Amino acid sequence: MKTTREAAREENHKDITHSLQDLLEKNYETEKIYRTASDRAENTSLKDFFKKQAVSKNHFATEIDKQLHALNERPKEPDSTMGGVKKTWINLKTSMGKNADEVLLKECLSGEKNSAEEYEDELKKVNFPANIDEMLNSHLAEIRSTITQIRSLEDLL
Repeated sequence: MKTTREAAREENHKDITHSLQDLLEKNYETEKIYRTASDRAENTSLKDFFKKQAVSKNHFATEIDKQLHALNERPKEPDSTMGGVKKTWINLKTSMGKNADEVLLKECLSGEKNSAEEYEDELKKVNFPANIDEMLNSHLAEIRSTITQIRSLEDLL
């Protein structure tokens, strides 16, 4: 029979790993959105920006993956369903004659805002170890910076 302390430790471990798995999936999804946006963008500078962001999201996923391994957990494989739906939606919207780059920026801004909210929620509700908390707050700061960059790019279009 487990002591109260052991049960609490197990529950906290479960909360941490579940949250990290959710954030890992979110980064996989956002990376796919940026890769699609890079493929569909008309402006060369925007293509480069989207490629850079896809690499950044892949880096976030890699860091989270390493933390899950350190916690003796097996990271989830990327779920292609949600990314595929979003990719189809982006392709449809950009092929409808609107300014493709503007549509792509709006989709990426929406994705970044969702990512920021998810990170904020997880950081509020889960008691992460200091190293994971620091990593996630660093990701969140970069996400917020990206939101600012996208808004600046929208003003230029």
